[in-house]
Amino acid sequence: MTLSVPTGHSVDLRVQPVDDVLDHVERSLQTRFDRNTVVRKRRSVGARTDRETWVRIERRLLSKISDQGWNGTECAARLMEVSQPVWQGSVVWRDADDPAMWRADETELLPGAPIGTAVLSEDPKLSDEWWHAFNTSLDALAAQSTSRLASPDTVFITQVLVAKTIHGVFSSPIDTTVEQWVPAHADLNWANMSAPVFSLFDWEDWGNAPRGLDSASLWASSLAVPNLADRVWRERHADFASRDGKLMTLFVCAKLLGPDAHPQDPRLEPARRMAEEIVEDLQTD
Repeated sequence: MTLSVPTGHSVDLRVQPVDDVLDHVERSLQTRFDRNTVVRKRRSVGARTDRETWVRIERRLLSKISDQGWNGTECAARLMEVSQPVWQGSVVWRDADDPAMWRADETELLPGAPIGTAVLSEDPKLSDEWWHAFNTSLDALAAQSTSRLASPDTVFITQVLVAKTIHGVFSSPIDTTVEQWVPAHADLNWANMSAPVFSLFDWEDWGNAPRGLDSASLWASSLAVPNLADRVWRERHADFASRDGKLMTLFVCAKLLGPDAHPQDPRLEPARRMAEEIVEDLQTD
């Protein structure tokens, strides 16, 4: 099964035809999609089925599939006390023409709607109950164990990557050695959580990461809404107060302030101010 694109060309599922792929998954999982519910992203497509489930389909280059595999959603099904859609099954196949594979994971429907895009521009006004469920799940996730390594944006997060990212933007002499690695979702943003009932989804990149990666990533996604960023900071204060949490905050600030930064991004100034504080703090440790 392949898309109708020339071999070797990059594939963007937001614009490429996907009907053949959807047909293939329908046959494999013995279900039918509601085509009116199809959500298309750059490397994934999702849709609701006639048995009231959701199927996420991803295309991934072979070069991006490590010995760890790419069954994150399936592996996350064993996590205890973490609110997430129940995983039900999958189908995986090799692309006939390109060096890529396809994977479709079927889960139960979300208990609410996705909160928004990855980066928010206005406060979603979440309840105290939502924040309690959010904290319970993140704490439960970090307390578990896994041999998986987190791969945000399909790139493994390693000590070398942390040091390179931070030192590539901040010239101050900072010890970037990570002390504590814990399980993390690794793609924690407002597009991957539901409300008014909390649920965390899109687990394809989860695994061990420096403590505080999830908290720092969500904080960075909230910086255009100061009250929301402050709420994330308060709720995850223990992460941000830890040395690794400070490193991860500096890590996400470095990604925001790096060479690809958009000059009109409203997150730049608060990220710059926070980075200056953390650099000074870490230099005095």
